[in-house]
Amino acid sequence: MADFPDDIFTEPEFDPDTLKNLGPLAPLAGVWEGVRGVDRHPEADGPLEEPYVEHYDLQPIDPQTNGPQLYYGLRYHTHIKRPSEAKTFHDQVGYWLWEPATGTVVLTLTIPRGQVAMAGGRVAPDAKSFEVTCKIGAPDYGTLSNPFLNYAYQTTDFRMAVTINPDGTWSYEQDTVLKIKGQAAPFHHTDRNTLKRIAPPTPNPRMRR
Repeated sequence: MADFPDDIFTEPEFDPDTLKNLGPLAPLAGVWEGVRGVDRHPEADGPLEEPYVEHYDLQPIDPQTNGPQLYYGLRYHTHIKRPSEAKTFHDQVGYWLWEPATGTVVLTLTIPRGQVAMAGGRVAPDAKSFEVTCKIGAPDYGTLSNPFLNYAYQTTDFRMAVTINPDGTWSYEQDTVLKIKGQAAPFHHTDRNTLKRIAPPTPNPRMRR
């Protein structure tokens, strides 16, 4: 069990400037585009790899506290489509969070197909690469899906690895492990992309005031 304090009510002092306190998440702040994404997903006749383009918006939020616990973070929205289509291929919202006291990065995600997840990982404040993971049924970092997804395409594990590149871009590799109805072996639904900043972040609300 984690070593939590006896006092669970007293809030800590904090710097209101989120952009200065994001630790390893600082290079992600802003608006990004990636045009060389690759998605590998299941189809009835076998795995299919498809290209995608992505618009990823990450904006700083005000510092958040749970009693003595303190997070700095980014609210994000990523929108993905196939290069030849206007319709949405994937839509996702959530938060990237940094807890300085424990050196923990947390990713929350929600997708409009009835699924949510929370993944976490320990990382150094100046790290140029890190990863977050979660597992179904875990008491802390896990996944929840609607009944049909649990029946047909149950997510058992999730991993996302992020790399900050020397040229100012950042890349990710993502592995969502699925238990597919009628298939004995787990399926690795993978995504990868490299994103280039197209606009700077907007300061968090406290700093705008």
